[in-house]
Amino acid sequence: MPNLLIEMLADKGTLLADGATGTNLFAMGLMAGDAPELWNETEVGKITSLYQGAVDAGSDLFLTNSFGANASRLKLHDAGHRAFELSRMAAEIGRDVADRAGRTVIVAGSVGPTGEIMEPVGALTHADAVEMFHETASGLKAGGADIGWLETISAPEEFAAAAEGFALAELAWVGTMSFDTAGRTMMGVTSKDMATQVAALEHPPLAFGANCGTGASDLLRTVLGFAATGTETPLIAKGNAGIPKYHDGHIHYDGTPELMADYAVLARDCGARIIGGCCGTTPEHLRHMREALDTRATGTAPTLEAIVDALGPFSSSSDGTDDAAAPARQRRRSRRVA
Repeated sequence: MPNLLIEMLADKGTLLADGATGTNLFAMGLMAGDAPELWNETEVGKITSLYQGAVDAGSDLFLTNSFGANASRLKLHDAGHRAFELSRMAAEIGRDVADRAGRTVIVAGSVGPTGEIMEPVGALTHADAVEMFHETASGLKAGGADIGWLETISAPEEFAAAAEGFALAELAWVGTMSFDTAGRTMMGVTSKDMATQVAALEHPPLAFGANCGTGASDLLRTVLGFAATGTETPLIAKGNAGIPKYHDGHIHYDGTPELMADYAVLARDCGARIIGGCCGTTPEHLRHMREALDTRATGTAPTLEAIVDALGPFSSSSDGTDDAAAPARQRRRSRRVA
């Protein structure tokens, strides 16, 4: 059956996603070390406000407060047995906000990494990872999520396990990785590697791309890498609002709303069709991104120089697809041997 995300992409061409979850919840009073997913039960008003802020700013979709709602992460808060329940609550709050929006808004069920390292490097088995993702995806579906949204993944094994989990839950999904290590993910995946994996999956995502990372410039270079593979799967760009800086005891992101507006247009020019913000991105940023996408014409793919001129320098000289950046996984093994 046609999925709402595909229908909206066909109708609108480009969709605006939401902004940050964690940094916006910290601004609402969440304390470092607390599990934000527990707020789905104890602070329903604040989670509603989080979702509503994205809708009011013009987002076509928003992610649920369920990034860490899996048994592995929740067990750190004595709530490992509540993954399904807390995921369902996150989606139910989102469903209510979307249904009252007066327009079509997609509820995207956020699914983050397990927090464990999978075999053969780590101890987490494929079967256990699949079950964790299945449980979370099932809860999101039961709560009314339109799609699953896998994000901030580093390992291809975990991406594959999540795909199976979504398939078992019969929930359509999209997926992003975080390219934060000289153009690669922490586990050594390049933009080309990810595109190759997506094309080979038995239950592939409806869209894929990058989120978080080290800054908007780096993320757009990765999106250009996806586009260069010739993939026909819609691409996602969800970059941070600038670079995090420590000031007066707090982490602040230096990306202005105007910079994020430029980023949104450049992301579209790079080939992204679903564009949002990650850490540090507020409703004010989203309003400027919405206006820019609605009023500025689509251009040709920018050069790397044009990206730097608009958004600032890259954090590394390489995009990870050449020999200048060795896979992070190989570097880690070398250190253990030493």
